[in-house]
Formats: sequence, C-alpha cells, structure tokens
Amino acid sequence: MSDIRAEIADGQSGTGEAGFGDYVQLLKPRVMSLVVFTALVGLLVAPVRLHPMEALAAIVFIALGAGASGALNMWWDADIDRLMKRTAKRPVPAGTVAPGEALGLGVALSGLSVIMLGLAANWLAAGLLAFTIFFYAVVYTMWLKRSTPQNIVIGGAAGAFPPMIGWVVATGSVSLEAVLMFALIFMWTPPHFWALALFMNSDYSKARVPMLTVTHGRRVTRAHIIAYTLALVPVAIGVGLTSIGGPVYLAVAVVLNAIFVLGAWRIWRRPEAAAEADGYHVEKRFFTFSLAYLFGHFAAFLIEATPWAASLRAHFTIWGA
Repeated sequence: MSDIRAEIADGQSGTGEAGFGDYVQLLKPRVMSLVVFTALVGLLVAPVRLHPMEALAAIVFIALGAGASGALNMWWDADIDRLMKRTAKRPVPAGTVAPGEALGLGVALSGLSVIMLGLAANWLAAGLLAFTIFFYAVVYTMWLKRSTPQNIVIGGAAGAFPPMIGWVVATGSVSLEAVLMFALIFMWTPPHFWALALFMNSDYSKARVPMLTVTHGRRVTRAHIIAYTLALVPVAIGVGLTSIGGPVYLAVAVVLNAIFVLGAWRIWRRPEAAAEADGYHVEKRFFTFSLAYLFGHFAAFLIEATPWAASLRAHFTIWGA
C-alpha cells in the first residue's frame, strides 16, 4: 500500500492511455445518476417553481459536484481499490488515469460546481454542495472509511444531502420536508451497504477496510440490517404525512417497506452456512431491491407533485369531511 501512496503523492502511476470513458468513470456515473435523480426530485417537489433553464443549470452543477466527489474518492482510495475485485478495474488502480489527474479533476470540478451553483441558484445551496463534497471526500473517504465500522452509518450523510440541496435551490431555505428526505436516504444507506458487505466481505477483509462484517462478523451485521430497516420504516411513512406526501406516496411506501422488512428478516434469520451454500442469493436480492426501494419512494414524491395527485388528495379531503 505504501508504494501506491507514493505514486499518488507524485501523480505518476498512470501507465496506459486514458480515453474519455476513463474520465467519465472517475466521476462514478452510477452514483451520480442517483444523486441527480434525488436532487431533481427535491427541486421539483418544492413549493417554489423555477424556470426550466435555471433548474437544468442547477442539476448540472449538482451532478458535477457529485462527480468531483467520485474523482477525489478514487484518487485517495486507489491503494485499496486495486485489492478489491469489485473496484480493481477503476481508472486509477488500473493505471489508465494517473492519480494526479484524478486529484486535479476532482478539485477543479469541486470549485466549478460550487461557484456556478451559487451564481445559478443561491449561496445556501452552494454551501450545502460544498459541505457534501467535503464530507464525502474528507470525512468519509479519508477518515471514517478506514477507521471505524460506523463508516457507512455516518458517511451515509453525504449521499443524503442531494434532495435537500435540490429543495434549497428552489426555496432558498431548509424545511421539514427537506430534512425528512435527507433522513430517508440516511437511514436507508446502512442496510443497503451492509447487504453488499455480506457477500463482498472478502474484498473488504483483503483491503483491511473495517466494514461491520470484517470487525464484528456477518451475524452481527445481519442483526444491524434488520434493526436499521425497522428504524427506517417510521421515517419513510412519516414523510408521507408532510406536504410532499399523500395517498399515492403512502400506498407505495407501505408496500415497499413491507417487502424491505421481510427481506431484512430473512437475512437476519439465515444461518451463515445456508448463505454460503447458495452464494448469498437472498442478500444479493435484498441489495438489488434496496435500489428499487429508494427509487420507488422518490418516484412517488414526483407523482404526488402532479396535478392529478393534487386532485386525488382534494377528493380524499372532501370525502373525509
């Protein structure tokens, strides 16, 4: 690891010729797509309407900020990324992009995204974006990830900020709805990543990343998954009782949370021998469904923001009266 750290310091480890796709991969496009979607939802469900060009500009700059975080993460984590099968082909550990280039791109995009979001929207939103980049790149990547099994619990805040940033872009302030959207992602993150850790534990162990599966074992991790899943349910349902919720959201949330709890219960009660025998099939299904779970909640927020959903809520109000 020390050799890779030295290469990172002088930025000379790139051995191949980087193409456009390599630089795109530095920005973690899968993570960026989730950031863009949740930030867009936060912006669209806010009570203030922006001009479409203002909204588009804001989302582009939020996406660039997310990409900057990804590039900085890949720069710093090149030494452990090369040891894990899941990450070994990333541009820096694969040698197609030099660490110095990843660092330079991350720093440049960080400054550009924050300044441009401040100019295009407001400086509170820009400040939240700057804090999110700092939290992910410094607090999570450089500190928490390698020092504590609570890395995902605390570090998950970085991925929870985008819908709040989108809301602040539109309104210029933070409200209960924005906080609850943040809380929904924050509470969802640990069971989502711990499910991944259950079937990728050998990678984390090899790289000496103190994931809960490495430090406390899979049995404890399974118990934590169901505990956090149960704690997530009231948050997911509670946000449906605010101005951005409604009957459609609540119906979706009840179904998704019932399935999620059932999946966590199955993981919790599973003997490790059974999981090894079937290749962690249940854990992999839970991880995959967790992505649909989050998408479903935020898609329901969007549906509730449509005129059709507003008329449905009015119908229920009149009927209830």
